[in-house]
Amino acid sequence: MTIDPPHEQVVFCRDADTGLRAIIAIHNTTLGPALGGTRFYPYAAEADALGDVLRLSRGMTFKSAAAGLDLGGGKAVIIGDPAVDKTPELLRAYGRFVDTLGGRYITAGDVGTTSEDMDLIGEGTAYVASKTVANGGCGDTAPMTALGVFSSLLAAAERVWGTADLSGRVVGVEGVGKVGTQLTALLLAAGATVLAADPYARARDAFAARFPQATIVDDVRCAPLDVYAPCAMGGTVSDALARETAAAIICGAANNQLVTPDVEHVLGARGVVWVPDYIANAGGVIQAFSEQQDWTATQLTAKVEALRERAGHVLETAASKSITAGDAARLIVAERLASAR
Repeated sequence: MTIDPPHEQVVFCRDADTGLRAIIAIHNTTLGPALGGTRFYPYAAEADALGDVLRLSRGMTFKSAAAGLDLGGGKAVIIGDPAVDKTPELLRAYGRFVDTLGGRYITAGDVGTTSEDMDLIGEGTAYVASKTVANGGCGDTAPMTALGVFSSLLAAAERVWGTADLSGRVVGVEGVGKVGTQLTALLLAAGATVLAADPYARARDAFAARFPQATIVDDVRCAPLDVYAPCAMGGTVSDALARETAAAIICGAANNQLVTPDVEHVLGARGVVWVPDYIANAGGVIQAFSEQQDWTATQLTAKVEALRERAGHVLETAASKSITAGDAARLIVAERLASAR
């Protein structure tokens, strides 16, 4: 079975009454229904939104397969500014579109959407995860996503430095939204020094008020780091960054971090360890999957913390086979999809 099958279904959704413009992409359902969040973002053009949702849904196939979940890969985007365009009526209309897919796609929260939004979407469909606890869901996935990134970082630290102790290590957190903030709390508790950057003043101010011991900088990518943790939008790990970064490890929550796959070869030539994003940031989808399994909070936490072992396995496979971590992760995914097929 090919590692990168074509998308199974792409649906364009429009509702004139609410102004809804959305795209749902189902990449692969070999392992189960496609689960992936809905991103609400002010894309400059519909083509940009389409490109993003195609990349993100493909990443969800890899993420669920690598995490050992019986889920396929899907994703959705709503085009617009969530601070301006998001309304209860629009979210309910979007839920009705999700419902037309009959369970092939299950949505959840993502950039620009919350558990409260999932409650509203859930008024139009049963195929929604990560609703608020009061409405029978598991709540915000940001804490578990951050825990997965942190756990994966510990595996990378052991590989690079021979210890998972982060005391005194300088970590640059790019993006201090829901996940970046949660990750910072874990890093500071582990004794790391945190530098953080975000383009939004409101996010920076809230972060500074919560974490006075962290330092806000204009651009963490230019700073003297031990770890670069991209936790905002994707596409930040460029060829130039790979050649210039001082970081020994790149491990973060952002999806599609590499501008091109070749960037990882540049990182590898310099000895920089990159934890594939769909390994490190799988905590959120594991939490969403937990709703289907009736796991306890303790079981969920253990499953997410097990990403440390999964990340370690990927890095060990890469080292033993003299391949990149990305190739090692794709090999693991390909074997699982082929077995299921």
